[in-house]
Amino acid sequence: MFLPETYQAALFLMLLSMLCWGSWANTLKLCPRFRFQLFYWDYAIGLMLGAVVLGLTAGSSGKTGLPFLADIVQSPLHAALWAAAGGMVFNVANLLLVAAIDVAGLAVAFPVGIGLALIVGSVSSYLVSPAANPVLLFGGVALVALAIVTDAAAYRKREASAKATTTRGIVLSLIAGLLMGSFYPLVAHAMKGAPATPAPGPYAISFFFAVGVLLSTVPANLLLMAKPLDGKPPVVGADYWRAPLGWHVAGVLGGAVWCTGAVANFVASGAHLVGPAVSYSIGQGATMISACWGVFVWHEFAGAPRSARLLLGLMFLFFALGLTAVALAPLY
Repeated sequence: MFLPETYQAALFLMLLSMLCWGSWANTLKLCPRFRFQLFYWDYAIGLMLGAVVLGLTAGSSGKTGLPFLADIVQSPLHAALWAAAGGMVFNVANLLLVAAIDVAGLAVAFPVGIGLALIVGSVSSYLVSPAANPVLLFGGVALVALAIVTDAAAYRKREASAKATTTRGIVLSLIAGLLMGSFYPLVAHAMKGAPATPAPGPYAISFFFAVGVLLSTVPANLLLMAKPLDGKPPVVGADYWRAPLGWHVAGVLGGAVWCTGAVANFVASGAHLVGPAVSYSIGQGATMISACWGVFVWHEFAGAPRSARLLLGLMFLFFALGLTAVALAPLY
């Protein structure tokens, strides 16, 4: 399987992860009238396909470790279950975060949900597998969390009429954040291994993770179709088959892009000096990437007040400083 042999290669994979995790949501904009619950069926399928394709290509090349299929066969059951559990936890968190954005708005859901996920995920992943300079790591995490809050403030300034902050929106954001921060330690535990039972490689872990996502999508998404948390009418399943082919392609592409980021992140986390806390923290810089798409491609801040643009500048500064600190943490 392909594994990075230098820190520079691992850093490239972590930045690729950040790019993919911050870009997949653009596929939602390609099908604006597609209810998210219907889009999510294709997204889950694309995530599974991405794990298989990357496993059969990058996971089956190189001279390090076992090829992808052999690695899956020899994987201990407990590691597969931990990775699948990580996929299930992530999946529920992802669905709840989207619902929280619909209920409370981006300016509330993102700082509460993603900010909490970053803190919980980085701290708990560090406890599972300590690596890197903790001062640089957690100092950088604090700066990234501050950047997320600043980004949310910019969106609030942009909105002419911000959504009212409801208790339900805050609760959904908190639950989503706790779960989003909890999935990575489960994956890190699956990759840790033991002397008697070597851990599976990151490509096999990604496959088991995707299986967990796919299996949990069925009950979770069916429930959200019947009882949407955003107060909208129930989703009609037959509308899935009436959607244009392009919308289905966009959903599959979105899942594949997110999966590419996940595989890159899992691969990088096992590299020398890196560790899961650093890899996860840099990956969560995805918020900066999504903000770049919104500002420079979708022109979401065209006509926004000067105060909103000033906050965006501060957001990019905090992100750059925070990610630099996290990237340097393994070296010092």
